[in-house]
Amino acid sequence: MSVTDRPFDLVLFDLDGTLIDSAPQLALAVNRTLADLGLAEADESVVRTWVGNGADKLIQRALDYRDAPEQFAKARPLFDRHYQACLLEGLAMYDGVARGLRRLQGLGYQQAVVTNKPSHFVQPILEALGISDCFALWLGGNCVPVKKPSPEPLLHACHELGVSPSRTLMVGDSENDVLAAQAAGMKVVGLTYGYNYGRPIADSRPDWVCEQFAELDSLLV
Repeated sequence: MSVTDRPFDLVLFDLDGTLIDSAPQLALAVNRTLADLGLAEADESVVRTWVGNGADKLIQRALDYRDAPEQFAKARPLFDRHYQACLLEGLAMYDGVARGLRRLQGLGYQQAVVTNKPSHFVQPILEALGISDCFALWLGGNCVPVKKPSPEPLLHACHELGVSPSRTLMVGDSENDVLAAQAAGMKVVGLTYGYNYGRPIADSRPDWVCEQFAELDSLLV
C-alpha cells in the first residue's frame, strides 16, 4: 500500500481492553492489596468496571467499594508491588491483535500505544508479548501531565512522531479514548469487547464501532 493509498499515517492504540485483557492480573493485584488491608476481595467482573483511568483511580474505586477511601496512601504502593509480581501471569492478547499489528506494520503504518497505565508496566508487557517492535512510541499515564480523556497524550504522540491529528486514527475500548480522540481532532474506532464501565462503547459515538480487532482491516487495509 502506497502512502497516498493509506487513509491514515499513524494509528494510536489503547492497551488495556484494546490489545490485552489485563483484567485478570489487575483483579489479582487489587484483591491482594485489599487482603493486605484486611478488606474483602472483589469479583473480577466488578474490577473490570473499574479499569480505564489509571492505577490511582483503580485503587480509589476498589477502596470506595469497600468503604475504606482513607487507606489510599497505604494501598497504592501495595498495589504496584502486587501488580508487578503478577504482571505477566497468564497475560494474553485479544484475538487477531498480533496478526493485525504485523499487517499494519508491513503496510507502513506508524503505530503507537497511548495508555493510562503507568509507563513502567507498559514496556515489559509489550516485550513479553513480542510486539514491542510494532510501535514507534509508547506513552504511559505518567508521561504527560494529564491522562485520557484529555487529548494531550494523543497530541503528544502525534507531535513526537511528526504526524498531523487529521492523519491519525485512535483505537480504543472506552469513553476515555473516544473523548480524547474527538478533542484532539482525530477519527476514532471504539471496540466493543474491552472495558467501558459496563456501558456500550457506541454510546460515546466513535466514528466506527468494531466487535473484533480484525475488523480494522476494513478501514486500514
